[in-house]
Amino acid sequence: MLAVCGFAFVVGLVVGARHKPAGQEHVERFAAAWERGDYAAMYSELTADDRDHLPRARFTAAYQDALRTATAAKVDTAKPRKDGDAYRVPVRIPTRAFGTVAGEVVLPATADGIDWSRALVFPGLAAGERLRRVTKMPARATLLARDRTVLAKGDDRSSPSLLAPQVVGQLGPIPPERREELAALGVPADAEVGVSGLERIFDERLLGRPGGELVAGARVLKRTSPHQAPAVRTTISLPVEQAAVTALGARLGGVVALQPRTGEVLAFAGIAFSGLQPPGSTFKMITTTGALEAGVTNPQKTYPVQQKAVLEGVDLENANGEYCGGSLVVSFAKSCNSVFAPLGVQLGAKRLVAAAESYGFNAPPDIAGAAESTIPPADQIGDDLAVGSSAIGQGRVQATALQMATVAAAIGLRGRRPHLSLDYDAAHSRAANTERATSTKVARTMERLMLAVVRGGTGTRAAIPGVLVAGKTGTAELRTTTKCVPDPENPESCPPEDQANDPTDTDAWFAAYAPAGKGRPHVAVGVLLVASGAGGDTAAPAARDVLLAGLKATR
Repeated sequence: MLAVCGFAFVVGLVVGARHKPAGQEHVERFAAAWERGDYAAMYSELTADDRDHLPRARFTAAYQDALRTATAAKVDTAKPRKDGDAYRVPVRIPTRAFGTVAGEVVLPATADGIDWSRALVFPGLAAGERLRRVTKMPARATLLARDRTVLAKGDDRSSPSLLAPQVVGQLGPIPPERREELAALGVPADAEVGVSGLERIFDERLLGRPGGELVAGARVLKRTSPHQAPAVRTTISLPVEQAAVTALGARLGGVVALQPRTGEVLAFAGIAFSGLQPPGSTFKMITTTGALEAGVTNPQKTYPVQQKAVLEGVDLENANGEYCGGSLVVSFAKSCNSVFAPLGVQLGAKRLVAAAESYGFNAPPDIAGAAESTIPPADQIGDDLAVGSSAIGQGRVQATALQMATVAAAIGLRGRRPHLSLDYDAAHSRAANTERATSTKVARTMERLMLAVVRGGTGTRAAIPGVLVAGKTGTAELRTTTKCVPDPENPESCPPEDQANDPTDTDAWFAAYAPAGKGRPHVAVGVLLVASGAGGDTAAPAARDVLLAGLKATR
């Protein structure tokens, strides 16, 4: 009997040693949930009385507000230790503006749960205190061109280059849509941030790390100094930028130049990143890619020479009502709507959209703040007329000059679409900066077609002696391309003065790369001139000048 009693006593000691007070279990579960950001689980560990009087949404908001105020995104907790009727939980909170804040949170806990107060939302708070911050921004970081020329420096964002304002952009008040994002980074509400150009694209890096004071009531919990960020070296080539700015002139539009092999953006002017317009016949690069992939066309195929295509009873005319057709090569070089609208219908909406998306449509662009080029989902495009219109870059297709330059660059890279960057170091440190948009075979055929455009088609004004230039013109209708189409059998039916184009009725486009022929083009360009006539007349010569500058800069 003595042995049995002794054994029972030992078992009791072991079980007692292993037993945790109910309050401790509440605290451990609360701390673990806090670390993983599970506010619902934290709330469930409060006493029933607290839950009755404190809505869960208000409880959650109190913790989230504390993290935002401290510029923190996570919480690390350690094993709690008992201290009388409470438990001390060591807490470490890494913050962007104030380094790591470390301390303890004392959780009063019983078998009923944790007796909660607002002082428990952050280490170091006492009863009745609220967390707040006073932050100060460092000097904005310097922006550099590709050759390390200063583009913007100091508070006045000065630069020795007269071109700098064209690409640097502007500073301004925080836009409403960025208030929450920037507040979480510690940026004061009255700070000026990048709102356009390179200032916007690199804004977070240029801001640096704020400093200041993290305050509990009247006490300073943590004090830090602001730190200026290192200079940002961009991919902008000032000679190419000069060519882009000059090519655009005073016209509304966008011009962009890329180095396909690295994905560097060498220059941009105007609304190259933001201007969404129907891309017109430059979209035929995509339609033809899809048709070649699907086997519904090939370079040997011929098409009727005609003035228009009729889809769903509606005429889709060639530019200026001209008669057009012949081989695929000639039809592409002459940009025959009468060929490519029906070809798009034959390809079908599903494959047309897939081809566009392989080139980057319907996806966020690589450049921060750039507009997304779009084509409607296949099941939302509509009937054959809508599909045919989309295939020639009309309908609801929208693109930027940046996007169409990317399409041209991908064809030049034998079907591999480059990922773009304005960050010089990032562009030169990536192991793989392309992804497959189409096959090498199809890209080679596309290059053949685009060479024909410049050699003897609609893009001859982009030709450069001694250089193989591959390109595609686009003339996107805004309203109508001609006032009157003459009857070939009765020319007097349409007086000459009524046949004249109104250049404000169309956007002029050109997308190209050079040199062609080896799968390693040095430069690709995209030009959009809003309401400026035919692509071959205005956009092609503008692109030629930028190509020349790009070839010289990237030798």
